[in-house]
Amino acid sequence: PEDTVTSSFASFIHAARPEHLSQTVRQRSKRMILDSIGVGLVGSTTRVFDIALRYCRELYSSVAVSSVYGKPGVKLSPTLAAFTNGVATHSMDFDDTWHPATHPSGAVLPALLAASQMLPPNTKPNGLDFLLAFNVGLEVQGRLMHFSTEAHDIPKRFHPPSVVGTLGSAAATAKLLSLSSAQCCHALGIAASLAGAPMANAATQAKPLHVGNATRLGLEAALLAARGMEANPLILDDIPGCSGFSAFYSVYQPKPLSAPGEHHEFLLEKQDIAFKRFPAHLGMHWVVDAALSVRNLFINYAGSFCPSLIRTIVLKIPVSKYINRPFPSSEHQARHSFQFNACAALLDGEVGLGSFSESSIHRQELRELLDKVVVEHPEDNVANFDKMYGEVALLLHSGDVLTGKCDTFYGHWRKPLSKESLLKKFRSNASHVLPEEKIEAIITLVDNLETLSDSSQL
Repeated sequence: PEDTVTSSFASFIHAARPEHLSQTVRQRSKRMILDSIGVGLVGSTTRVFDIALRYCRELYSSVAVSSVYGKPGVKLSPTLAAFTNGVATHSMDFDDTWHPATHPSGAVLPALLAASQMLPPNTKPNGLDFLLAFNVGLEVQGRLMHFSTEAHDIPKRFHPPSVVGTLGSAAATAKLLSLSSAQCCHALGIAASLAGAPMANAATQAKPLHVGNATRLGLEAALLAARGMEANPLILDDIPGCSGFSAFYSVYQPKPLSAPGEHHEFLLEKQDIAFKRFPAHLGMHWVVDAALSVRNLFINYAGSFCPSLIRTIVLKIPVSKYINRPFPSSEHQARHSFQFNACAALLDGEVGLGSFSESSIHRQELRELLDKVVVEHPEDNVANFDKMYGEVALLLHSGDVLTGKCDTFYGHWRKPLSKESLLKKFRSNASHVLPEEKIEAIITLVDNLETLSDSSQL
């Protein structure tokens, strides 16, 4: 079919050219690439990454050509390298977030890195080709999420990167491999059959598998399409009585994607990305900034932070069951707990990598603060990353009340990280596994990605 939503997406993927990327889009996407690599590198130090890597290395692979984050000399097959690096990227929930809610880079970048190393020397994509494919993967994810009002709120059923991320990975890889429009269409259809993971596995070691599988299975979908496998050419259309991509959303109203060029504006042009300052669910960043604000008020009030003066800690947060965890018992639960992150910020004056260690989570003084927390859900505080806020109020035994509120944390797309802050985060993350000279080399490569003759160098 010529005039369908699915065919319009396939045509867009096939027709996109580097000159369609504005300077804003190029710069924003390079920031995403650099941040995602850093997050993946520090993620390679986690237990869940070790499990995934051991699993992949135990599988037979005759084409071990693709590199693994943080493991010099280790190579896997392209699909397993994509999977392992995807797991690393999301292992700490430290990766970028967009609106509507998803983690766009982790679902796309590992597939492109693996595919770049897979291709023969005379067909290696250059840096500009790589950057274009990355942005195609972002665009497909963003457009798909805009087809449903359900996707605009913090998710309840499917973890978004496992859904739109799989198709974004397929689209990006299809672009990098220069597939035909028909093959791009089939890649999206195949990817739809490989997509989806339930939100119940949030705050467990299984959650990073969602991103690992998204980037791996999208790559596999593109490779299968390149080898002639076919799928439903109407997979993105809303066909009554026969669910395609609409199976993932209760309300689904797709629209054709306009051809790239002067009449098409990439979503990344309109809205920047959110980069996290510490490794936890995005919602935590609102309550942490609110907690730090009220902590400063408390120190000015009392001279120091003295928990014994606090009778009750009131958190005003949106309703979202999987991140409302009063007493988390593991690092993954702690990364998804409004209560824990607010109390850790109050107690320590910061939240960082060490905040989620076993010893930090089970501190007696932290538990005593958690016992004082009361949660409220104001009607105007909606579970939406573009509209929500975090408020932390300290009700003191003296009767006084101190309040801190945050409606836009530093790192949000409305208040993006500065270049200096992003580089500081990258250097800190990468330093866990790489020497300084390699860290600086990656920064230079990403900064000059358009001039790179062989993207597999990345």
